[in-house]
Amino acid sequence: MRVILYTGKGGVGKTSLAAATAVASAAAGKKTIVVSTDAAHSLGDSFDIRLKNEPDKIRENLWAQEISTLLSAEKRWGKVQDYLSALLISQKINDITAEELVVFPGLEELFNMLEILNHCKKGDYDVVIVDCAPTGETLRLLSFPTVLSWWLEKLFPVQKALIKFARPISKPLLGVPLPGDDTLDSIAELFQKLGEMHVLLTDQEVTSVRLVVNPEKMVIREAERSFMYLNLYGFSTDAVIVNRLLPDVELGRYFEKWGELQHSYLQYIKDQFSPIPVFTVPLFRQEVVGFTDLEKIAGECFGENPPGQFFYRGQSQKISQMGEGYILDMALPFAEKGDITLSQRGDELTVRVGDYKRNIFLPRILLGRDALGAKLESGVLKIQFGGVNK
Repeated sequence: MRVILYTGKGGVGKTSLAAATAVASAAAGKKTIVVSTDAAHSLGDSFDIRLKNEPDKIRENLWAQEISTLLSAEKRWGKVQDYLSALLISQKINDITAEELVVFPGLEELFNMLEILNHCKKGDYDVVIVDCAPTGETLRLLSFPTVLSWWLEKLFPVQKALIKFARPISKPLLGVPLPGDDTLDSIAELFQKLGEMHVLLTDQEVTSVRLVVNPEKMVIREAERSFMYLNLYGFSTDAVIVNRLLPDVELGRYFEKWGELQHSYLQYIKDQFSPIPVFTVPLFRQEVVGFTDLEKIAGECFGENPPGQFFYRGQSQKISQMGEGYILDMALPFAEKGDITLSQRGDELTVRVGDYKRNIFLPRILLGRDALGAKLESGVLKIQFGGVNK
């Protein structure tokens, strides 16, 4: 089993890249499914066909699916929805408003992600490719299992026992119904599946994330932050794909500056994300739609490389706690030992090792902490952060 997650800022072309990878994977003889978990589906548009909520075979060895947010929520959250609706109606909230309030923000997209777990457990496919929602939503969803695990393990059994004890007297005294065992079991099952999903998505022998960027400053900045958060939550990134790169040819006076700027950003991306490999896809002359165009994208991006292979294994950056502070490990396999200098401004840390320089946009957990020093050990730069400034 191989799972590849494509994500990036909205509009960078991640859907086209996910579809192109799926086409190339199927052509290589792998039973492949590409799934869109984005509420604003455009996967079918990339293939120029209409997709359904269930997997649809669209070519030899290739299936595609646009998951219905509504149906997925009803399937995973139905009993809880029924209880919450009854609870809200008991408090004189009308059924239309109650219906809108019973699915919390972010849960619908999360239910979509659980469909990926379902495909993997069934084992019907060799490769599962996921066209994720834009970066911010994806990161929030991927962090859900970690955030909720404590609640499930520590608090949920206590809550369930208290509710069972209070249920007979709740309605007469409080005027509100308490959830039944079936509702609580649905919540417990959901959290259990979230844990399974987290194990699957952080398994570096199975899953990797691919970041899609355009050679533009704002897009690159968001990708840098996303990359740091992915590492923070234990997800492995195996490639960065720079999409819509102007070709290195005579572009004419109007596009000449754009071409120079884009290629300078390309070098910056390679430096910033090293040792993660960086692939490029040129800006095509026409809109990219349909199987023929998707085959061209895959060829430009991966060349002769199998699209489903791991292009990098492990995490190039990792954060671990040490006392009241933290250690940030950053892989710098080509850096030479020598003087290391650090400078920090707000959420940006600049690291220089000899002639090697990298800017790091720090995750929230490191904000308000000073970088105290760093040392290079076996190709890994270890940066020490102190306690929170008061």
